[in-house]
Amino acid sequence: MSGQNEFAIIGLGNIGKVISTNLAKSGRSFIVADRDQAKAKDLAQKLGIHVRPLDLDSAIRNADMLLLSIPFGSFRSFLAEYASLLSEKIILDPSNPIAPDGKGGFAKIIGQDESAGEINSSYLPKGARLVKAFGTLGAASLAGAAFQKSDANVLFYASNDLSIDGSIEQLIRDAGFTPLRAGNLDQSIRLEVFGDLHEFGKLGKPVTKSEAEKFLKEKSLSLFILFINYNSMLASHYLVILLNFLTLAAES
Repeated sequence: MSGQNEFAIIGLGNIGKVISTNLAKSGRSFIVADRDQAKAKDLAQKLGIHVRPLDLDSAIRNADMLLLSIPFGSFRSFLAEYASLLSEKIILDPSNPIAPDGKGGFAKIIGQDESAGEINSSYLPKGARLVKAFGTLGAASLAGAAFQKSDANVLFYASNDLSIDGSIEQLIRDAGFTPLRAGNLDQSIRLEVFGDLHEFGKLGKPVTKSEAEKFLKEKSLSLFILFINYNSMLASHYLVILLNFLTLAAES
């Protein structure tokens, strides 16, 4: 797999471990790192020769692309702490801005119309680029829904830079999924928990490419019909105003 960008997974919680395991299955070489260096060494030993454990500074310095598998609340401080090393890097953001709601569920910890992807992108060091990816499925589905033999499941991503999409899509394939671009980073909210393209949103489950494309087509059609209806209402409104104006003009 020569010619690929050097890739590192930073943070080896549930999501980081699952993605590492998937990539190792495909034979892709990559770096793993965690503030707990023993955790990185143990995982690399378990996954085999394609996985290289490094300390955080070395991992960031050596990688071109990094998946920051860290909580949303840690993003800003992490990007500030390693700003000099992260300059010009491609940063993949799987974070979801949620916390327990005290009622057995979860709630957003940012505005309902805000997204982690757009917020995190505002903290980027100079020259760094952010891609929203690997966050549309929970850890269990990232493990169980990968590498389907008949029809691969989809991982959505969002990016403002088309020039890096090829590298992102290859990485998603290596992790056992079919990549599907949702648009620019302004679509990040759709890829996060409660969003329509998230497993814990309207989709409700992992989906294949054909299922995803059908869903997106129906969504686009619904929006188009809504747009037509809205504009028809506006047109009717202005027609009534025009007729009233003409009637008044004729009577005067």
